[in-house]
Amino acid sequence: MKKKLIDHAFSILFVTLTFAMLLLFGVKGETADQHKNDALVESLVHQHAIDFGNPLHKSLFKETLNLFHPDQRAKNDSLLQAIDSYRMEQFTNQVYKTGSTPKGLSLQALLPLAGMYCNFILIYVVVMAISYYAAHTAAIYYFVKRKQRASSHPMTIDTKDRYSRLRITGNMTVLVLQTVLKGIAYLILFAPAYIIAYSLKSTFESGGYVFMIVLGVISNGLLVTYAYKFYTFLLNESRKGYVQNAIVKGLNNSYEWNTPDGISFLSVLKLKKFFPSHVFQHIYKNARYQYIPTMKQHASFLVTGLIIIEMALNIQGHLCYELLQDILYKRIDIALVIIFGIFLVVKATEVLVDYWFFFESQQYENKS
Repeated sequence: MKKKLIDHAFSILFVTLTFAMLLLFGVKGETADQHKNDALVESLVHQHAIDFGNPLHKSLFKETLNLFHPDQRAKNDSLLQAIDSYRMEQFTNQVYKTGSTPKGLSLQALLPLAGMYCNFILIYVVVMAISYYAAHTAAIYYFVKRKQRASSHPMTIDTKDRYSRLRITGNMTVLVLQTVLKGIAYLILFAPAYIIAYSLKSTFESGGYVFMIVLGVISNGLLVTYAYKFYTFLLNESRKGYVQNAIVKGLNNSYEWNTPDGISFLSVLKLKKFFPSHVFQHIYKNARYQYIPTMKQHASFLVTGLIIIEMALNIQGHLCYELLQDILYKRIDIALVIIFGIFLVVKATEVLVDYWFFFESQQYENKS
């Protein structure tokens, strides 16, 4: 564990130094040129004689630039694009509307980011906890249902009997409906978040945290992927030799719901899942132990999903929407700070997962 912590510390230090170098040397020169260009663009936009919203004025201005600077046509086009971006920023960005635009890494610019960053971490933690619980619960439920189907005996049906034919028709109808509903559920669970969102509502409020959490859990195939991953661990554990030894020693091995030697349905739904005197308790604990390292991959996919959700839905007041705006308006220094903050969230998750796995490993070694 000590070696892993050292590796994490070195990776954080390396990335921190890289971001610091980019901020100090990579962005500094670009920022100076940007300030000069911003001053020129601002002075041109506020010229009363020119209305850049008027296509005629804009065309005359471009022809004038090309007339006086015929060898700098690309630079002239860039200036016009900068004017358009500046006017769009004034119109769309709430900060520009108030006239108090924070420039650079000032306290005025970083304080709102701190609040957005805390909200991002809160949403991330809640979605991670819910998806972890939902993946385990769904995987256990599917595993138990599979065991029930494996232990059930096929029914003999007399096709000449009218009642038997009706029952066959009813069973086939139910099967078709289940297949259709399952297909619809998979379409929703594997659909990108923005498709689900825009099919439900057309506008998004800055404080729609519940909506963000629901999208983070059910979209992008995250829940199904990790539920199936945990189900695979359960299935592999159930085929190992110690399971048969435990059954021989007298542990319950029935998978019927709510029977004395079976599985309690409430135990599946509980936050802390416990199946006393049942062989599945050992299957579940060993599968959960193997599942812990996959939480690092889970964290990376989840953070990516949340970034895409906030950017694609243009939810103002959220961290990744602000990141999109900073990239769009070339506020590279602030964008780097946001990216570094997101990196720290992922890295902190990796450290916690490694410590959790180490703690569980110590418990296994002590018991053995």
